[in-house]
Amino acid sequence: MRYNSKEVEIYDAATLTLQRRLPVPGISPEASGIAACSKNICLYLSDLYNPSIHRVDLATDVAKKWPVAKSPQGLSVNRDHNLLVACSSDKKLQEYTTDGRLVREIYLTAGSPWHAIQLSNGDYVVSHCESPGVVSVVGVDGGLLRSCVPSSSSSSDVGPMKYARSLAVTKHGDILIADEFNNRILAINSSLTRAKLFPVPADIELQAPCALCLDETLDRLYVGEIVGKCRVIVLNNLSSVRLIWKPEYATELTTINNN
Repeated sequence: MRYNSKEVEIYDAATLTLQRRLPVPGISPEASGIAACSKNICLYLSDLYNPSIHRVDLATDVAKKWPVAKSPQGLSVNRDHNLLVACSSDKKLQEYTTDGRLVREIYLTAGSPWHAIQLSNGDYVVSHCESPGVVSVVGVDGGLLRSCVPSSSSSSDVGPMKYARSLAVTKHGDILIADEFNNRILAINSSLTRAKLFPVPADIELQAPCALCLDETLDRLYVGEIVGKCRVIVLNNLSSVRLIWKPEYATELTTINNN
């Protein structure tokens, strides 16, 4: 998905060559989130200023849309194969079935969400696109369970986040964060107590990473940039990059626990 475009570019995962351009009828240029569902074989996009979700069937290209709360941002597909929408202006998460039926609304007690992913235990990890950046875990009632804000006074060079955007969660529960204005990716452990810089090859200089897509089957992390060359960067061999949370390798975070 490219900003200011009403088409989605589809690439072959093996060769990274462009296969086709998929039109999304009626979507505004301010589409802000994208997610795909392998079970329902469809693509979802969030329309920021015309608050709605566009669903495109990838087998037939048939499109439909439905209204959502204000300022829909990041999207994800949860363990029930439903769509999770982070609505920043209304400060809530909405869950929909693939045919647009509202399952639940989760009103957040703090922060404006940018992206949310349901964890294996049913809780939700949420990024808040602000500065300093915040990542939190909330329950199904929206209550804050714990949150972290990397500090400039930390003992390492991690420092505060500047606009935490897209999230990705590994099979081990580690959380990857696109720290947009810091031009980097952070890794935080599942308890939100330690953080480290996610390693990126020295010859790649990230420019405003705003989107992450983790494919552990292919052992890849896709990173989308919003400025500069506007690239999609493919990082391979993720299994060889162990996220070690010993104090000598990671920054200890100030974590707020409310449970």
